[in-house]
Amino acid sequence: MTRKFDGSRILIATHNAGKLDEMRQLFAPHSVEVVGAAELNLGEPEETEDTFVGNARIKARAAVDATGLPALADDSGIEVQALNDAPGVVTADWAETPHGRDFVMAMTKTHDMLEAISAPHPRRARFRATLVLAWPDGHEEIFDGRVNGTLVWPIRGTIGHGYDPMFQPDRYDVTFAEMDPAEKNRISHRADAFAKLIAGCFG
Repeated sequence: MTRKFDGSRILIATHNAGKLDEMRQLFAPHSVEVVGAAELNLGEPEETEDTFVGNARIKARAAVDATGLPALADDSGIEVQALNDAPGVVTADWAETPHGRDFVMAMTKTHDMLEAISAPHPRRARFRATLVLAWPDGHEEIFDGRVNGTLVWPIRGTIGHGYDPMFQPDRYDVTFAEMDPAEKNRISHRADAFAKLIAGCFG
């Protein structure tokens, strides 16, 4: 039985302003005050696990321990079937440079790796997002979301972020980076996980 959230305040364990705004909209109908990690001057813990749930748990538990508030954290990435589900948990790492993240570089690396092994078309992939909602008493609820699709090359579109210009979701002829943001947010991996969270803990 999923635990219902009965508090009045929830901490979102992210320093990403866009993600925080998305969460505020999600929780708006549920009379819950949303506060972000940056607003409370929390640090960002090192993500040392090799699973999405492991890294989301690190962020959620660190936020709970620092504040005593229930905290929600997520971890996400893209899994490419022909690359044995790489980059997966280390998706952001593939984009790291000394001057910040460069996802065009990461997508080019991914394409080059697929070409090197002559991966057949369609080149299947999926975005995944895992949410961990943690309470101060140690209880946790976990929700996994995903969206399936194919990788395209050359990349297309300028909306969105990360691997969006390379990912075309099933049943669509546009990439995430060409799609209206409202439509993307309706079908995305994070939307899938959020819907399960709301149904389980706030419904």
